[in-house]
Amino acid sequence: MIDEYVIGVDVGTGSVRAGIFNLKGTLVSHSSKEITIWRPQEHFVEQSSEEIWQAACFSVRDALQQAGIAPSSVSGISYDATCSLVALDGNDRPITISPTGDAGQNIIVWMDHRAIKQAERINATKHRVLKFVGGKISPEMEPPKLLWLKENLPTTWKNAAKFFDLADFMTYRSTGVDVRSLCTTVCKWTYDGEKLQWEHSFFKKAGLAELLTKNKIGEQVWPMGKYIGNLTEAAAELGLTTQTKIAVGIIDAHAGGIGVMGMGFDKTPKAAELEKIVALIGGTSSCHMAVSRTPKFISGIWGPYKSAMLPGLWLTEGGQSATGSLLDFMIRNNNKYESILEEARKRNITIYEYLNDIVAELKHREKKGPELVKDINILPYFLGNRSPNADPTARGMISGLTLDDSVEAVAKIYYATIQAIAYGTRHIIEEMNKHDYKIKRIHASGGGTKNPLWLQEHADITGCEIILPKEPEAVLLGSAILAAVGAGRFNSIAEAAVKMSAVGGRYAPNKKVAKFHQAKYRVFRQMYEHFKAYKKSLEKF
Repeated sequence: MIDEYVIGVDVGTGSVRAGIFNLKGTLVSHSSKEITIWRPQEHFVEQSSEEIWQAACFSVRDALQQAGIAPSSVSGISYDATCSLVALDGNDRPITISPTGDAGQNIIVWMDHRAIKQAERINATKHRVLKFVGGKISPEMEPPKLLWLKENLPTTWKNAAKFFDLADFMTYRSTGVDVRSLCTTVCKWTYDGEKLQWEHSFFKKAGLAELLTKNKIGEQVWPMGKYIGNLTEAAAELGLTTQTKIAVGIIDAHAGGIGVMGMGFDKTPKAAELEKIVALIGGTSSCHMAVSRTPKFISGIWGPYKSAMLPGLWLTEGGQSATGSLLDFMIRNNNKYESILEEARKRNITIYEYLNDIVAELKHREKKGPELVKDINILPYFLGNRSPNADPTARGMISGLTLDDSVEAVAKIYYATIQAIAYGTRHIIEEMNKHDYKIKRIHASGGGTKNPLWLQEHADITGCEIILPKEPEAVLLGSAILAAVGAGRFNSIAEAAVKMSAVGGRYAPNKKVAKFHQAKYRVFRQMYEHFKAYKKSLEKF
């Protein structure tokens, strides 16, 4: 078994990555390639499916070369991707979704918020399916984006033959078989994962009925990890063989959930044990995923989704639209960024490590803990609030600014931003636990998990133990697990998740700082109420 391999391909917001794993879950090699993001207008974010496909081919070929393994030893491949909308014409060619008219720009990226008004109108229908998305559909989901296309780009709407979630586009490009993932369709398209059907009355009410009558969004919806077929002519582009099997893919954060949920178990865990865990997958944004035996309807939190991550269990999904991207924005949005970057390079460390060192020095010098930034309070809703307020119009706030423009001042803003993101996670977990979850542990992966300050603050603020995977590339591992299941090497996702993952580290909460964080958390909650009051006072202008 050790000489057999599977590949997970992760299409993130800024890059495409490929990882080659053996069947014990060990990462043998990986490669990545950056992809272009276009922002033609405010709230518009676009990409190219052709560029993404070519980046995937490059990454797989490069990873194979690094590993020095024969392509014939790769038994399976699967894809995860951001929940972005891909448009193709009747000849499977890209068709524009952009006000620029450029056909190459045929993806509306998940974070694109052009469809806020369309989302509001869909929510006004009060259709029953909305209770499965936390009560409100988000402009980050596909129906509002599709309605925007219908209303603003009629030529595209008329000539588009297929609309895909990005992960499903990748499997279609690999096999030529139009199969949609139960994960993507249930989580982002309102597919009924319990009855296994599209809700026609919803699409009719939303003004999108022709999507179903003309089969533009797929008729075959299969569970993640199911074998679709072998690679076709795409094998040559990927550097693989036509013997490589393709498994149904998944949304990127959900791949991370699969990559971490099996940690610490010797055998397939019982559902009751999993209800104590939330998978926190961080990157540009963050997702918080919990599973349960029964559906839990929580206002402002997406789901419940039947079998959308682990088969047979209901998925509840919280999220923060800007986390890693917010930290980067805070670091860059000042006149000390270049000097911070230069100093980090001199020390051969990352910007985050350099700022962490400054925070540690300030704590030591001032003999303080997290109260070092008690006067800096941040509402981190710079890209709206996904959960649990479900308010895409929310905006960020900072209280406590001074004229200090030193590097130390930047480090404090950075530290306060980490705390604010962690307070957002606490808010989501609290709402989950109010609805019969018993979350005590966070299984974490993604960008933030490489930052010890981020991890300790999240442990301290949530009161949860944080468990890290031995394999830090848990999103890639999640896709590789699906590939292994699709190749027939394991009987189930749960079995593969236990056998291919392991614990790599733990962070326990520091109870000595709990009172401080309780006080600052109250301020965090108050800031959103203040934001709404300010907005209401000025709404007539």
